Amino acid sequence: MSEERQRALAEVAYCEAILAKSGLTILNEVFADAAAISAWEHHPPGDVFDPASASQWYYHCHPATAGDREHGHFHCFIRPAGASGPVHHLVAVGVDAGGRPIRLFTVNQWVVGDAWIDAPTAIALLSRFDVQMPRPSYLLNRWLSGLVRAYEPQIGQLLLDRDRTLAESAGGRPAAVVREDRSLEVLSELPIGTGASGGRPGAGD
Repeated sequence: MSEERQRALAEVAYCEAILAKSGLTILNEVFADAAAISAWEHHPPGDVFDPASASQWYYHCHPATAGDREHGHFHCFIRPAGASGPVHHLVAVGVDAGGRPIRLFTVNQWVVGDAWIDAPTAIALLSRFDVQMPRPSYLLNRWLSGLVRAYEPQIGQLLLDRDRTLAESAGGRPAAVVREDRSLEVLSELPIGTGASGGRPGAGD
């Protein structure tokens, strides 16, 4: 394990440990100011954006379904040109009801409606994802930033796999058409567990 990854996982563990002292989890921080929690709504409202790094994220939860381990997921973006510029989706982080990360995945363009960039371009932007903002919780923002940093090589591979899945599914159709194909939603994924949350390290560690 690289020293940088060790530091990132240590930060993830630290944020979780501080919250646990008060009996809180990452999801408590996500919904701290929510009057109500509704499936698919962005939490916090208006998303979180760090103007220094141009990083952005939001969380939304799923409708309750029996047997579904995943409570919801964080969508992580980058806006290289700033808040008024194009937004690019990097990765989604699925968590269980206890706020424990269980998978990383990429999605088709229609899912988030971002400005599409290919995998090499997205990979070059991954290291910029670093949220240092007080809203809705500094610990939550550091936790998510640390998680993305810890799994940066794996996320890079997921982005490459994303593009390969689209290419293999094209069937002669233009790329823009394939990216709007509603039958193609999750394009690549990787089960994970940070260890810090009681899970085990996932594939690729």
